[in-house]
Amino acid sequence: MRIGELSRRTGVAVPTIKYYVREGLLPAGSLTSPNQADYGEAHERRLRLIRGLLDVGGLSVSAVREVLAAVEDADRPVHKVLGAAQKSLTPPQGAGPEELAEAREAVAELVARRGWRVAPDGPPGEALAGALVTLRGLGHGGFEEVLDVYADACERIAAADLAYVRRAPDVERLVEGVVVGTVIGDAVLAALRRLAHTDASSRAYGGEAG
Repeated sequence: MRIGELSRRTGVAVPTIKYYVREGLLPAGSLTSPNQADYGEAHERRLRLIRGLLDVGGLSVSAVREVLAAVEDADRPVHKVLGAAQKSLTPPQGAGPEELAEAREAVAELVARRGWRVAPDGPPGEALAGALVTLRGLGHGGFEEVLDVYADACERIAAADLAYVRRAPDVERLVEGVVVGTVIGDAVLAALRRLAHTDASSRAYGGEAG
């Protein structure tokens, strides 16, 4: 297909598609003439993945580039791909050294308590530490009392995620599934949580469906 057809199929503007090609996110089409190129279903699929990571996952262009590199690296262990997707999470900013150290200690204790085989000082742990600092600063440090309840739910979700990606027909699709489940799955989880909150509030306080 021509680039115009690719644009119509995906809803991504032609200049944006060209930008993704220049940035190395999308492979160039096969040249049929000096000014024309053909694009296939693989381009369409990759373009939809890019838009999902950017629009739904909230990743930066540089983070998407690293995630896509992980997708293309069939030799990279699957659990390492999670790190590539999670590098879009940044360490907390604006927290004092003492506050941050205490939050990091709480994260390390949680990881040890759960017996998780993960480095507590990696990107996800740093993101959690930043959230704890913010909660404490707002006077909601008591929220940490429910962290294990959250962890119980997340262990079940992680097991469901892995069961899903294992259904992939090949390594490339499996790796892609891990990335999509990590990044876009976060958006799905947040939306489901808000739906559940609305339902719980309605049942608890007698409100109507919102």
